[in-house]
Amino acid sequence: MGRVRRGACHLRLCCVALYETIQRLIHPEELSHLWALAAAGCLGFIGNELAARVRLRAGGRLDSPALVADGNHARVDGFVSLGVVASAALVALGWETGDPIVGLAITLVILKVTLDSWQTVRRGGHVHDR
Repeated sequence: MGRVRRGACHLRLCCVALYETIQRLIHPEELSHLWALAAAGCLGFIGNELAARVRLRAGGRLDSPALVADGNHARVDGFVSLGVVASAALVALGWETGDPIVGLAITLVILKVTLDSWQTVRRGGHVHDR
């Protein structure tokens, strides 16, 4: 049951991210502190990628689909952080619409990984059989 709640939570997150992206397209906001935003995105990527590697390696060793799904989740969080860096760069280059466009791409990535992780856990079985 916990897996179902987690999947539902991720789907809600996709809906919120999509809503916010649409709002930013309709009502653009000026971003400030772009260097701090980019630095935070870089740190987020590094931390999440390290967590992903540990979880994926352990999930494979322990034959744990849930741990593999958690590793994939951490990896996607890292890509989201890189999206923050890309958004800051696009806005710094003068393309204000770049922020919500990157937000849309992030939303699609979250949706895909949520569905992939759900399938990984739902299949159960053995991680090495795939």
